[in-house]
Amino acid sequence: MDKCVFLQLCTDLENNYGLRGSRRMCAAEMLGIYFGKVLDIVCLMAVDIIKPLDPEFKRVPEEILRDSRYMPHFKDCIGAIDGIHVKASIPHEDQVPYIGMKGIPTQNIMAACWEGTAHDTRVFLSALRNNALNFPKPPNGKYYLVDAGYPQMSGYLGPYKGERYHLPDFRRDTQPTGSREVFNHVHSSLRSVIERTFGVWKKKWSILRDMPSYPFDKQVKIVIATMILHNYIRRHAQCDIHFDKVNDNPNAMEMEGDAQEEYHITQGPGAQELETLRNKIAASLMHASS
Repeated sequence: MDKCVFLQLCTDLENNYGLRGSRRMCAAEMLGIYFGKVLDIVCLMAVDIIKPLDPEFKRVPEEILRDSRYMPHFKDCIGAIDGIHVKASIPHEDQVPYIGMKGIPTQNIMAACWEGTAHDTRVFLSALRNNALNFPKPPNGKYYLVDAGYPQMSGYLGPYKGERYHLPDFRRDTQPTGSREVFNHVHSSLRSVIERTFGVWKKKWSILRDMPSYPFDKQVKIVIATMILHNYIRRHAQCDIHFDKVNDNPNAMEMEGDAQEEYHITQGPGAQELETLRNKIAASLMHASS
């Protein structure tokens, strides 16, 4: 981050989260040097920084409002949800519970993007069922975009299964044909915001690409802290090399979402309602393109 954002971060941590200097070192020096001590303090910001800017989801996101590909068809979309794995450094004898489809020990992180390992859907359902986590569930009539690996249920709009979906499938071959492919193509284009976000996040924080052998609870805190700093820089920096690059060219940053496995829970409450909504949006997109 640039100097002015670093100093603003230092001030916020001092004023609101208990960062203190010592007789020999000011708070800014401590923030820049003492990783272990400051990590816990930075994580205290999570409740204020990792949350929607519009907690009641009353506004249409600017990315949708100003783009005719998405507006008015996806006007009730409030964000996208996806999972990503971050390599974990685990002693060999303890690795088995952390090894998933990638064949290496990882943390599996589920994130929602607004403006031990497990399948993403297990993480997703755990977040929904545990009220203590305070997951920002969509209000009635609103929904997150998810991919085909998530269960079909009210408030979480996935693509049509059995049809082309990922953008490279369309770039390599023909343009979408039929209402289902048209829907999937636009859905994939809009949902790719979270994959680009993951790309910027991993590009900016090299520690995520080569996690040191800290205790695992500290590795979890590192993931949380980098997400906090990601959001903080996004909100306060006048310019930033990584954010500016992807803003200027959405295809410039490597996509970092993870491919999904099918999971045995395929439907949840409101599945038929969601199917009706998806068909309505597909018909609207077809009408707009005709």
